[in-house]
Amino acid sequence: MKVTLRMIDRQLRVKGVIMTALTKKSTEAKFIASAKSAKKALESRKGKNIDGLRCDEQWIPARDGRQIRIRIYRPLHEAANMPGILWLHGGGYALGIPELNADMYKNLIATRDCVIIAPEYRLSIDAPYPAALHDAYDALLWMKANAASLGIRDDQLMVGGESAGGGLSAALALYARDLGEVNLAFQMPLYPMIDDRMQGESAQNNNAPIWNSNSNEWAWKLYLGELYGRDDLPPYAAAARATDYAGSPPAVTFAGNLEPFRDETIRYVESLRKAGVAAEFELYPGCYHAFDMMCPKAEVSKKATAFLLNAFGQAVDRYFAPQPNTLITEKSN
Repeated sequence: MKVTLRMIDRQLRVKGVIMTALTKKSTEAKFIASAKSAKKALESRKGKNIDGLRCDEQWIPARDGRQIRIRIYRPLHEAANMPGILWLHGGGYALGIPELNADMYKNLIATRDCVIIAPEYRLSIDAPYPAALHDAYDALLWMKANAASLGIRDDQLMVGGESAGGGLSAALALYARDLGEVNLAFQMPLYPMIDDRMQGESAQNNNAPIWNSNSNEWAWKLYLGELYGRDDLPPYAAAARATDYAGSPPAVTFAGNLEPFRDETIRYVESLRKAGVAAEFELYPGCYHAFDMMCPKAEVSKKATAFLLNAFGQAVDRYFAPQPNTLITEKSN
């Protein structure tokens, strides 16, 4: 999908031009080198707190004996029986840290008192699939087990993330559903990276700013490793591979019409709805990948953020999933 400057929303163009210049077509070696450089640069931002929120950090046990660093964000005032949100950062599965989503954490907590658990899952430059999924699931189990002490009501465990974090959220929703150890009440996989096959028109020959077909291909190859290109890839690696979405938690997502993940996001929403799962979705014209994060003050970004937060607020009021093995319920009026 050829994207021209004129197709981009006027308030997103300047940032788009800058980011296009910084993310020119690269080789696999350049992509990996860039991800490693970003990882090193972000070290100094680890542990940075967010004004207006109560911020904590813990190291929790992983299944293989390692420790996973998690950031915990809560409102400053005392509160209890809050929804718990496992938030998974984006970055093509290859880069990023939990501290990068400060605006999202503040917006969610301002909408409804909640506790956000943000794990530093393993990146693909260090370990391919299923490392990130296992870390995310271990963090989810920890959140469930420690719900009471965290001030979380365990019948409102939610998951969300943007881009690769959105893809990981969608995969985690399937993984948790199939294992049956923890129930999720709601999912927020924003413009999720969920289809390694890059089948849709939007994912083919896409030259849009921030994320394009070239970066998408290298990111999938790095994340999947030896599994890349296989027909039998499990849906927990790429949620678009699933054939049955029944029993998934209700969802909200959005995407820009110029980004590579447009078509797979639309298909994901359609698949959820066909399976009887409530799913809210909006498509924003003139928008490239992660436009809401890149240009949060643009009018279209404000609309997308308001849409997400409204859906999240309604979900807190409506959706509950008691533990350990009961179905999602909707609160009656």
